[in-house]
Amino acid sequence: MAIEPMLPAMLDTLKELVECESPTSDLASAHAVTRIAQRLGNDWLPTPARIEEHDGRPVWRWGPDAPSVLLLGHLDTVWPVGTLVNIPFGINGDRLTGPGVFDMKAGVVQGWAAIKESGLTEISGIGMLLTTDEETGSQASRRLIAQAITNAKAVIVLEPSLGGALKTRRKGTSNYLLRFHGVASHAGLDPDRGVNSLVAAAEFILATKQWGSQEHETSVTPTVSKSGTTTNTVPDLAEVHVDVRAWNRGEQERVDATIRAFTSILPVTIEIVGGIDRPAMEAVMSVDLFTLAKQLNGELSYPDLTECAVGGASDGNLTAAAGIPTIDGMGAVGDGAHADFEWASISAMPHRAELLAAMLTKLLED
Repeated sequence: MAIEPMLPAMLDTLKELVECESPTSDLASAHAVTRIAQRLGNDWLPTPARIEEHDGRPVWRWGPDAPSVLLLGHLDTVWPVGTLVNIPFGINGDRLTGPGVFDMKAGVVQGWAAIKESGLTEISGIGMLLTTDEETGSQASRRLIAQAITNAKAVIVLEPSLGGALKTRRKGTSNYLLRFHGVASHAGLDPDRGVNSLVAAAEFILATKQWGSQEHETSVTPTVSKSGTTTNTVPDLAEVHVDVRAWNRGEQERVDATIRAFTSILPVTIEIVGGIDRPAMEAVMSVDLFTLAKQLNGELSYPDLTECAVGGASDGNLTAAAGIPTIDGMGAVGDGAHADFEWASISAMPHRAELLAAMLTKLLED
């Protein structure tokens, strides 16, 4: 394996990247991790990377603004600053641990090693984009991602993979905040003069139980709610957050229409914020890239490559929905995304980087 000798350097790079904690919500940390990534990337890439700012968020970029093949990932994590105290970067046998090591900083390093191994340059048509707000929905990065894929014939997402299985389908996500505006009144003196927003919200929550679909594996889940100001006041405002997951756009649109058509038996005003967020990543957009990955994986004499469908969304949903062939899960092999037992396989890092290098070479040759 040509990348095997690079493994010690890969681990050193990953250690420094993980030890720069980078929760999405901390903008200073986002700037810090992009600066470190820019410096670390210089050891792996044929030309320097650059830091840009888009809609108030820093991003790390290398290669053309609109490459033929885009490597896509993120530098932000779900872990707050200070997590390293309890979950430090560590090596235990084949396992690497630390906040964000699996999701998805090991994938970033694998991407850099693959570019170095392939010998490809910016002129070849390869580019890499690492955002800093993926874990909260990529609201600031979406326009940039859309611009970056205008000339792309393939997007390879460096998100992690459970057991090494590539992600060929992802559920689409929709997110809603509903505000029920009623009328406040004294709960003891004048309860009937009020319009209880909490009762209207409860009515809505119970109705959502009928809006999912076991047949299509669509879920509609109320997640967070709040209302009221004091215990003796009819609440004039109640809020409910709803998470929707579906395998196809049609199901997302059906649920969206149902939510917007809801009416209460009470005379409340209903305000709806949000909607369809990331469209579903459907199998048709990944089949050719998975076939290529499986073929090259066999030529490298690695164990058989598998695929899976997952309920979580990534930026791959955005690129697939835009009509660009997309394969996801080409990053770290391990387990525990967003969990305190998060880990990534050491031995899988050169394997994945080697496969990625072969894919890049083949795609850009063709």
